[in-house]
Amino acid sequence: MNTRLLLLCLTLSPLCALADAVRVSLQPRAAVGKGLPALQVHIEEPIAGFELKLKRGDGHEVRVKGGGEPGVTRTLSLEQPEGRFHYEGELVVRFPDSQEASMPLSFDTELLGPPQLTVAPEDVDVAGRKLRFRLSRPASRAQVTVLMDTGEKAFDGEVPFQNAPAGTPLEVKWPAAEGRVLSISIKAFDTSEFYSIVDLFPWRVEIPHEEINFPSGSAEVPAGERRKLDASHALIADAVSRYGRLAQMRLYILGHTDTVGETAANRELSLKRARGIAAYLRKKGLKLPIFYEGFGEQSPRVPTPDETDEPGNRRAEYILAVEPPALSSTPFPPQWRKL
Repeated sequence: MNTRLLLLCLTLSPLCALADAVRVSLQPRAAVGKGLPALQVHIEEPIAGFELKLKRGDGHEVRVKGGGEPGVTRTLSLEQPEGRFHYEGELVVRFPDSQEASMPLSFDTELLGPPQLTVAPEDVDVAGRKLRFRLSRPASRAQVTVLMDTGEKAFDGEVPFQNAPAGTPLEVKWPAAEGRVLSISIKAFDTSEFYSIVDLFPWRVEIPHEEINFPSGSAEVPAGERRKLDASHALIADAVSRYGRLAQMRLYILGHTDTVGETAANRELSLKRARGIAAYLRKKGLKLPIFYEGFGEQSPRVPTPDETDEPGNRRAEYILAVEPPALSSTPFPPQWRKL
């Protein structure tokens, strides 16, 4: 080996020198979409050129040639998939007198996307003022904001997690505050300071109302029943005027029937009646987005045998919310139709 190429170390962790002529450094981490891991070759004395020869842990080979005058730094980006990879190889340097020398290289790199942040519906306990979430990589901390529908914040701060392993249930709590929880914002960081953000909107208001008495088998709102929907419209409009400045509100209407008749026919009837209520409220001047669904006889308020005429099960629900509301007692996930 040429005496001008004094090898000071074999592993880049993070800085390795290759004699007086060339110095090599490693940028081991990068974020997806914001760059790549890279080797930097700093040329400090005259050389005729260099060649980088690497083999990645998955078998992919890297060959790059370059050169430059003293004082030039060449950045050699390492194209790779997301994740952690090991590289083995060498940097071969050619000098003006045609002599060559090589430096063994062995190092690891990481290309990281945002960690996956997941919150299951059952992990949000608004009444208990707490929630759980999971991060796909070791967690260091989270910035959490809990906003109430009064416009005040019940919590706005940082929660440490002390490098909790990936997938650990991470709990956040907040103190009691006036009003309902409108939104919860979580910005969770992994141990490399990469982060993901989730915004939750658990806020919902169920609008009290008188039930519409539809004619048998009909989804048309009778003239004598319209005053009930007029009263509901006023309550919904009042709630929107109070809370609409904080978030985009939506109205969700659920229709139900008793158990008289065929299950499929009752499902269709409840869907049409929910749509009829939605259409009336829209015609009345309600401008917010309206969604509807029908559950027929499959989500009774009063348990009964089949073919039972039960007024308590012929009903509708009006829910004002920011996101589709979580429904715990329905027989199937709602397929919300937009009016």
